[in-house]
Amino acid sequence: MNSRLLILLTMLLLFYSCNNRVDIIAELKSEHLTIGIDAKGNVSSLIDNNTQKDYFSKDTISPLISLRKDAEIKYPVSAHLEGGMLVFQFDEGINLTVKFEEKPSHITFELVEASNIEEIELIVWGPVPTTINKIIGETIGVVRGEEFAIGIQSLNIKTIGGYIWKDNDTTPQFDIFDQDDYSDMSEQGKGYTLYRVEAAKPEKFGSTLQAYCRNRFQERIISNLNHEKYISPVYDDGGIIGSKIALFGCPVEETLETIGKIEIEENLPHPQINGIWAKKNPEAAAAYLIYDFGENTIDEAIEYTKNAGLKYLYHPDPFKNWGHFELKEEQFPNGWDGLKMCVEKAEMEGIYVGLHTLSNFITTNDPYVTPVPDSRLGKVGSSILTEDITSNTTEIPVESPDFFNQHNNNNLYTVMIGDELVRYRAVSESAPWKLLDCERGAWGTNKTNHKKGEKISKLADHAYRVFLSDPELTMEIAQRLAELYNYCGLRQISFDGLEGNRSTGMGNYGELLMATTWWSDLSDEVKQHIIVDASRTTHFFWHIYTRMNWGEPWYAGFRESQTEYRLSNQDYFQRNFMPAMLGWFSMRNNTPIEDIEWMLARSAGFDAGYAFVTGREQLETNGHAKEILKAIGEWEKARMGGAFTEEQKERMKDISNEFQLFSTGDNTWNLHQVHTFKFEHEDKVLQPGEPLYSTFEFDNNVEKGIMNFIITAQNALISEVMLEINNSIDVKLPVKLNRGESVRYYGGESAGIYDANLQLRGKLDLNPSMFNLNKGRQTVNFDSDFSNKNEDAKARVEIRILDKPEVISKK
Repeated sequence: MNSRLLILLTMLLLFYSCNNRVDIIAELKSEHLTIGIDAKGNVSSLIDNNTQKDYFSKDTISPLISLRKDAEIKYPVSAHLEGGMLVFQFDEGINLTVKFEEKPSHITFELVEASNIEEIELIVWGPVPTTINKIIGETIGVVRGEEFAIGIQSLNIKTIGGYIWKDNDTTPQFDIFDQDDYSDMSEQGKGYTLYRVEAAKPEKFGSTLQAYCRNRFQERIISNLNHEKYISPVYDDGGIIGSKIALFGCPVEETLETIGKIEIEENLPHPQINGIWAKKNPEAAAAYLIYDFGENTIDEAIEYTKNAGLKYLYHPDPFKNWGHFELKEEQFPNGWDGLKMCVEKAEMEGIYVGLHTLSNFITTNDPYVTPVPDSRLGKVGSSILTEDITSNTTEIPVESPDFFNQHNNNNLYTVMIGDELVRYRAVSESAPWKLLDCERGAWGTNKTNHKKGEKISKLADHAYRVFLSDPELTMEIAQRLAELYNYCGLRQISFDGLEGNRSTGMGNYGELLMATTWWSDLSDEVKQHIIVDASRTTHFFWHIYTRMNWGEPWYAGFRESQTEYRLSNQDYFQRNFMPAMLGWFSMRNNTPIEDIEWMLARSAGFDAGYAFVTGREQLETNGHAKEILKAIGEWEKARMGGAFTEEQKERMKDISNEFQLFSTGDNTWNLHQVHTFKFEHEDKVLQPGEPLYSTFEFDNNVEKGIMNFIITAQNALISEVMLEINNSIDVKLPVKLNRGESVRYYGGESAGIYDANLQLRGKLDLNPSMFNLNKGRQTVNFDSDFSNKNEDAKARVEIRILDKPEVISKK
């Protein structure tokens, strides 16, 4: 290329860039971040003040604020500074005025004025595009790179973290970005699994940060709670005026501390546990005991909690009704006073008490339902009666079937007419529309006559066979719940079923109405000592809840129930600055110590707490109960004391690895990795003279290993058990094991014989030298007699070899 052509091209490029340059109207600064705003109303730079590196992505549009009008997103056409505020101009004469404040930790933006506000459906903050994609906290709204983090925070509940991907104000759940579509993302970002695409979102170019706020001046019909048509009501919260966000940037290692500063500066919820911010207090990830106690059984519940080395005792189901939260008389004959007595007695023993709730679920026996239903029960929608009806009419004529013939989430088929509840079976298939086969005076309400033109409303309900609430009743229920916590001094709560608050017709906003009302009504004393669990995460709610504890034990065996789900949650918790929790685990009357230690190793590996669900019957009948409680206490003490190394934790994250922990002093332990090999021996029908035994082979990698074993009868009675080790040592076990019974050898000079509930019913003397193994390939021949058998008759054999001890101690 000749020099003249090169000069010409250079001049053209300079001319083009100068003529397409948009003037910067504001550079807003916090301690670590400078945000540029240009004359088009776009974010134009996101600069790390220390390195001067710009993390702004230029590959997409970048309005600081936009709006939706006539179902279409409108972007600003220009912006300028006026009176110390940012003024954004849109087509059709709409202006938005945004107040900003520069603070050390962050910069705030608040919408303070809008022209033609009645034409605006909603406003959107961002999406603000960044080049960062190493770790994306989709719920907290923070993206982290190698050195720098950038985040968004909604500063009030009407400013919803996220984007209007759905028009019912809920965030998409369990979205998985296709790995091929994001092939140019960093290794950490590829195949990124998002539970709820919300305040932060991965993109090919990096990530975006976003929030929005809606004008709720008009009633809308939305899809909600599995209903195609659901009324989203008028709600007076000032609309888009007052919507407010914070943007911040900081070194990665200061991210969580910066969010805490924003909470305090902006008067956001800032829960503490014993005076330490919950998100930084290790006790936020403490394990706890779930035990069904009452006034007469609180002493035993406290004792079991102490035996397990735990500090938190949690009641799973204390209420006779939900809504008014009256307690079960058989457990708490003195009502709230009785519960308060339990709480005080527990605290004297260093144990803190919590309760499980189902948020705004309202049982059919609650005073909000019967005998006079509350007019604020949540409603799918309404119509009117087209004729007078008497108290005995069983076919009720309605003007429209729209809200009554939706069956996907219609569990109670209940409508409200005045002070009467009516159940119906179906809706006529054509006009004139009628509710058919009606039960009058349902749920203990009074039958009555009704006039033509009277309002008839379909009540929202849930598969738990409960009703739900509208916005006003949601807040009243939250206040009642706060009153209970203040009065009794309770220290832990779970907002299970929080998604039920979508009955308000306002999606995530409805959930926040309950949580923030409850929080604001709590006493300062409770706020200093509260652990908050919930069934749902949302961006603003992050500031209230302590942790999520997802994972339930009801779907499979102890080791199998939602295992993959529990483990994948740990990544979600980590990227959203949430304490790690494994979920609920249920001890049954036949749960062995090996299963418990399998769970405890995962707890240590992820430094994650859990809920241990048990009861009097399980603890009295399970023969391993004392060992189990002791093991829980030792593992929890070691974990909370920081005794495990990072290398040990990595091994314990692998669910195929097993471990045992033995106390060697007050704060020291021997940790053994346990190498397990599991086999099954089946009854066989072979040719005469052919041996019936089974041969198992495995590799022993432990020098001077000792072969422990567990042999369990499955679907048969087994007897005359024989083990031949490496074709040289015969071990004969003269036992009879019924279904579920076992013989267990843990070293030493005897093996135990256990019934199906692990109660010791006998011992067998053994020579321990027979079970010494050299390193390398091992062969075990196994045989037994079967009787009372069926086609699934088996003997299950588990070989367990403890590796050398790893000495650990509390930090």
